[in-house]
Amino acid sequence: MPDSWQPPEALADYVELDHDRVARRGYAEAVYCEGKSPAQLAAVAAAVAARSKVTPTPSTTLFTRASPAHAEAVLGVLPDARYDEDAHLLAWPPVPPAPTGGLVVVLAAGTSDLAVAREAYLTAVYLGRLCELVVDVGVAGLHRVLARVPLLRSARVVVVAAGMDGALPGVVAGLVSAPVIAVPTSVGYGAAFGGLAPLLTMLNACAPGVAVVNIDNGYGAGHLAAQIAAPL
Repeated sequence: MPDSWQPPEALADYVELDHDRVARRGYAEAVYCEGKSPAQLAAVAAAVAARSKVTPTPSTTLFTRASPAHAEAVLGVLPDARYDEDAHLLAWPPVPPAPTGGLVVVLAAGTSDLAVAREAYLTAVYLGRLCELVVDVGVAGLHRVLARVPLLRSARVVVVAAGMDGALPGVVAGLVSAPVIAVPTSVGYGAAFGGLAPLLTMLNACAPGVAVVNIDNGYGAGHLAAQIAAPL
């Protein structure tokens, strides 16, 4: 980090931004908004903006799990940031980098899974991958996912967001040679237990090549997909 810039002293009371993560890992730190106050996020956004002024090519900063109040606070400091209300995600700078590497395909089993799927999709896009989002292809109408097999087989990695029975990732993994990242969502009636039922289904998938992230963790799935699909 250049010696000419230091974060505001007050920021150290509640956060220590990891500006060197790009150098270590190749990807910038994301800011998890849930549990943070709008005032705290405004201060974080101000630090991100100040840091960018001494960085020749600032990396994209993602603000995840951002409510409308969180978004208002960040946009007050970074007015050109992009806010996707469905994905609860802000990105700054708003224009994603030119895509490199392999294709990431993200599937949403149902419309109710779309918020998590969009979080995965936008994460992969802003981490520099070409990405396609396919919606409403759950196993209740198997023809819908079978119609996308050519697209699925062109992917370097497939992300599948599904709630309820959580069966779609195993079906997809049986159709493609690429790794499948399964994202259980907290969608479903009582016995879905807030995403626990699809989580267990995905962990018990009989098709090999399925990795499972935490319930509703679209960001984690999109990040892992971007890493898998990175240029060889």
